[in-house]
Amino acid sequence: MRTVVCRAGKQALLSGCGIFALCTSSAVARAERPFLHPGALVISTSTYDSSQGAVGSLTVGTPLPNTATATTPATAGNDYVHVWNNAAVDGSFGVTSAIELVEVEPHSGRVLHRLAVPPDEVATSFSSKSELGLHVAKDVQGAHLVFVAYAGAGVGAIDVSNSDAVAGQDPTNPVTFAFGSNYAFARTIVSVNEQGHLRYTPTSDYGGNNGRAALLGSNGLYYAVGNANNGNAATFGPNGTNPDVTETTGLEVVTPIDGRSSKVAIPADNSAEVDPLRQLTFGAKADKPGKDNNFRGVTEYGGALYFTKGSGSNGIDTVYTVSRLPTVADAVSTPISVVPGFPTDSAKTTGGNFTPFAVFFANPTTLYVTDEGTGSALDAASHAGLEKWSLLDGVWQLDYVLTAGLIGTVDSNLDGADGPWPDVTTIGLRNLTGIVEGDRVTLWATTSTSSTSGDNGADPNKVVEIIDRIDATTADVPANESFRVIVGPTYGKVYRGVAHVH
Repeated sequence: MRTVVCRAGKQALLSGCGIFALCTSSAVARAERPFLHPGALVISTSTYDSSQGAVGSLTVGTPLPNTATATTPATAGNDYVHVWNNAAVDGSFGVTSAIELVEVEPHSGRVLHRLAVPPDEVATSFSSKSELGLHVAKDVQGAHLVFVAYAGAGVGAIDVSNSDAVAGQDPTNPVTFAFGSNYAFARTIVSVNEQGHLRYTPTSDYGGNNGRAALLGSNGLYYAVGNANNGNAATFGPNGTNPDVTETTGLEVVTPIDGRSSKVAIPADNSAEVDPLRQLTFGAKADKPGKDNNFRGVTEYGGALYFTKGSGSNGIDTVYTVSRLPTVADAVSTPISVVPGFPTDSAKTTGGNFTPFAVFFANPTTLYVTDEGTGSALDAASHAGLEKWSLLDGVWQLDYVLTAGLIGTVDSNLDGADGPWPDVTTIGLRNLTGIVEGDRVTLWATTSTSSTSGDNGADPNKVVEIIDRIDATTADVPANESFRVIVGPTYGKVYRGVAHVH
């Protein structure tokens, strides 16, 4: 382990297996040179920091949220290896950390450019593995990189990912009880342009849970996915939460504000949930409002939106679509449907359920879906990894799953200042991007992991690459295709989103 001093005067930990370090700006993101170069791969990353905020004084016995009427004492202090054990007593446990956007050469991982996102504006929850999905879009002003983060939390705040989005939103939220009704952080869509300038659109969405990804639609509106409801809201409509946490979740349409600060006021009626009444019933009991719409990845293709649900025991874990780009005005009446050919069974089904995360279209009839996996042998043998789907007669069919060099690989000797991290096993993939060149598609993704740590979301993970032949089918599975590591793993660091700049 060694330290490097960045130009901004902060220190970052470097593992011997790491490729780059986090450099944190104290005030304003400053581009060393123009950002979003065509052909570059952009990675969103974050490094754990125990020296700032509430986590800086976290010790055994510190009060943490338990229920809406009680707290519970912390069982671990703030060191990187053990702090996540607090998740066993605090289901909301998390620690905010700074965000860095890194441009790399796609095939070698060589760093081209780093951009530190000002942590006094927005931050991420370090162990929240589904956050910081990235999307690049172009309009008349050039390219924009878009993601979602928490406004005003800073570094080292506790349990922000389960806090309210606006003050006093949900009095039944355990985080609200523990830290007060003003402990709220707007889930904020952030746009970065080619000059490295950041613009912010705070929302009142995803209270009690996390915003995960957002994109700038071809119509100029933002589309975001995430989850909500950390309290006891059990019905749609008026339920004691304001704004209603069951109707500020799932797929949201957001009108851009693009303020120069994340502290800009949230206009009334600035966002709306698409098809908010998707409460599903399996058997006699309806699923939890707000949890059926527990979406994770989103993409636009052919004028439609495609998005996934792959976690939680509610609703259907599958790939969804809306056939056109909704507006704030008509979001409520825009229907959501399962993409034909994808699973339609309840997430409560035991064994073998899909856990899809992100979607990439190689062409109108070839679709790739990352599957996070659960670590079970059934998942590893059937769908965890990179799924390839083909469209036949209007229905998508699963051709094969790419897993070579990925599933079951183990990263050892992850050691640093706070002691050794447990061995990390790769069990699947999360965020995804790609580029088509002739009859080949190159795909990059971030890995999902399993270890004996207190929270696998804090595991050091990797960015991987694979090249697939687009015309290969179920009967012609490429035998020589294998994943290779582009970046990571790095002690104390997580890699979240990936985007290829076209």
